[in-house]
Amino acid sequence: MSLHPPLTRTPHRAPPALTALGEIALPLARAHELCGPARHMLALVLAGAASGPVIWIQPAWAPGRLYPDTLAERIAPGRLILVTPKRAEDLLWSMEEALRAGVVPLVVAELPEPPPLTPVRRLHLAAEAGAATGHGLPLGLILTPGPGGAAGVETRWHMAPRHAPGRSEWRLERRRARNAPPAAWQLRETGGQLALSRAAMG
Repeated sequence: MSLHPPLTRTPHRAPPALTALGEIALPLARAHELCGPARHMLALVLAGAASGPVIWIQPAWAPGRLYPDTLAERIAPGRLILVTPKRAEDLLWSMEEALRAGVVPLVVAELPEPPPLTPVRRLHLAAEAGAATGHGLPLGLILTPGPGGAAGVETRWHMAPRHAPGRSEWRLERRRARNAPPAAWQLRETGGQLALSRAAMG
């Protein structure tokens, strides 16, 4: 018996994804990595594009906290459920359990460093298990410092500020994706509205 699927004329359909600003697409029921100095801003943009509650997991010892005014500009504060584990090992455990429950569409975890392959695989499996509950397709975002580098993530996105006097602007890069090439955009805020435009890589 052949292990290869038969050829078909059925068009390929992209998996369900969370889309934001028209061009950002993150497949659901998977774990993705956001890195770079503006990773929190990117996570808030994605949270604003999602619907329903957001679980945000942050180390209890983290020196910074989400700035309330910036948070309110992106999502309704009542949508946010903040979890602050006191032990490092509980960060990914909390995320895994939240994804497995399948009742919250978006789970964000701030990590002190990129996780290795096995924990990321566990996040994918937990998200798939959450999707199987029938409540929805949960999405996991891990926020890592610097250039990131978590093994096995579905996609990796890097965002950094490029502000100038009188102008709020960021550079967004898709540095890794299973089914899409690297790409870059300029993200600009004008009158409280965000807009993307393509930029050159490199």
